[in-house]
Amino acid sequence: MDIEAFRALPGPAGRAVLAAAAEADLSENALLSTAARLRERYPADLVAAALTQARLRVRARAKFGPDADLMYFTPDGLEQATRARVAAHRAHRFAAYMDACGGVVLEMGCGIGADLIARARLGCRGEGVERDALTAAVARANVEALGLAGLASVREGDATREDPAGYAAVFADPGRRTGRGRVFDPRAYEPPLGTVMDLAARAPAGCVKVAPGIPHDAIPNGVEAEWISVGGDVKEAALWLGGLAGTAGRRATVIRSDDPDAPAATLTPEPGLDKPDVRPWGRYLYEPDGAVIRAHLVAEVAAQVGGGLADPRIAYVTADAAVATPFAAAYEIEDVLPFSVKRLRGELRRRDVGILTIKKRGSAVDVDRLRRDLGFTSRARRGGSEATVVLTRVGRAPVALLARPLPAGE
Repeated sequence: MDIEAFRALPGPAGRAVLAAAAEADLSENALLSTAARLRERYPADLVAAALTQARLRVRARAKFGPDADLMYFTPDGLEQATRARVAAHRAHRFAAYMDACGGVVLEMGCGIGADLIARARLGCRGEGVERDALTAAVARANVEALGLAGLASVREGDATREDPAGYAAVFADPGRRTGRGRVFDPRAYEPPLGTVMDLAARAPAGCVKVAPGIPHDAIPNGVEAEWISVGGDVKEAALWLGGLAGTAGRRATVIRSDDPDAPAATLTPEPGLDKPDVRPWGRYLYEPDGAVIRAHLVAEVAAQVGGGLADPRIAYVTADAAVATPFAAAYEIEDVLPFSVKRLRGELRRRDVGILTIKKRGSAVDVDRLRRDLGFTSRARRGGSEATVVLTRVGRAPVALLARPLPAGE
């Protein structure tokens, strides 16, 4: 994207072509003809920039909701940006801290400004620093478009040259993508995680966003690690330090959906809790949320529901009672079968199952192939009941559980 063309987008001509692009057909098949029609009325470089933004805004609605239609993006910036619901959750922690101490938050590598905006909406003053000129311009445009210029600012610069000591707190989001795709080794972040943590530690408090798959042995001592899931998918992790770090060491935060009003539930280690017991299958199966598993808090879920593990190496909890918990999906176990395609197929036919969900953990079975072998394609059979099959193992023995999902809260 040409930076000069982008800078024209917030102006009168840019807003006009953006409005026209938003109403046009943006599908791949129609894109060339849409661009040709718009170029009859507007400069070609402005049309190209507007069409790029219009298509990115459509994609961004999943992360930013209605704000997406006011915001600006780059493809990489949108990919790495914190979704609005997660940024809001994190901003509340900053806001509580900043209310107590005042001052300004320095954001090192602010990207398109998602976290900067979330904190500003809660009254936290912030300064964002971004090395890429276009991304910095996009972040600045977003702050202005959402009416937050009085609380947040963005400047172009190298965050590693900043002095965090003069700020009340630091937030950092090191780059985790290259031209070859995502980066999983924290030492390969841009800047490397060690460099970012050293910088953040120079401020009284800080938070560093990291990939959710970060190994526990890569987490520095003395920080609190938080894994966050939204709608059942683990989205990211964050390392809290200094005045923003709690005493838990690690936590799992579960957010039911991207709805701004969706509650967040947080689980932390229970002191003195031993590993879960290993026990036979009970009446209920609990599938811990991915954030719980990443935070190594399965034992806490087992304790909540009064259950244990059927296999000590697999994060499925079984119990005799139905206990509502936001930290696990619950199922009523209707049958436990030694895994056999023939036997499972016969049981599903006997139950007249028309819609089948297959889940697995600790199983090497190819789910797509199993669906075909069981006589189910991607399309549901007409009529029939619904069933969930959970594939797992106990020791070396593969098993299939026929289960009924329990509604949340049941």
